[in-house]
Amino acid sequence: MNIDQEMEAYMSTIVVVRKNGIGVIGADTLSKFGAMKQSRELIRDNTKIIKFGENYMAYVGDCAFGHTLRLFFSNLKSSPTLNNTDKIFEISCKLHKKLKEDYYLRPEEDDDDDFESSRFESLILNKYGIFGLYTLRSIDEYTKFFSFGSGSKYALGAMQTVYDLYESAEDIAKVGLEAAAYFDDGTGEPFEIYKLELINIREGGNI
Repeated sequence: MNIDQEMEAYMSTIVVVRKNGIGVIGADTLSKFGAMKQSRELIRDNTKIIKFGENYMAYVGDCAFGHTLRLFFSNLKSSPTLNNTDKIFEISCKLHKKLKEDYYLRPEEDDDDDFESSRFESLILNKYGIFGLYTLRSIDEYTKFFSFGSGSKYALGAMQTVYDLYESAEDIAKVGLEAAAYFDDGTGEPFEIYKLELINIREGGNI
């Protein structure tokens, strides 16, 4: 599966932004099963953002990942400190094992992949920064913003356009989600957005 096919497979849009010492994570609240839409008005628990300890995680993938992620993190003896990519990788490997052994994940995705797939992508926000976790458990730390999901191309373009014009990380995230909802039929309002103050800020390579 190439990256374009992968993005189209996840009918949602999630974003992260950091600017002026503030980190923001956001997601739309629309669920889809094929052509059928289920909005927040119909579904009580339709959040795509999970909070555990000092971390927020937004995910795109099957709705069942919401249940499995909440169970996994709530059953840990202590909440992990995800302050760098190596620590996120370590916890992602433990999560993948749990997904396979206890939650019946089917890790097959692409015959050309070197590793088993966890079959979902996620963005992470905590006081240490903004991070992305890919299906094969590679991790990126972002200096400005990023997005996953079926509307991510629209969100990325919109956030790039306004990033140097807007001072508020929250406003930048909203612009990204609004663009995704306007163009992508898998993304819908209202949006869910959380923000917090970051420490040891590094933006664009500058401390």
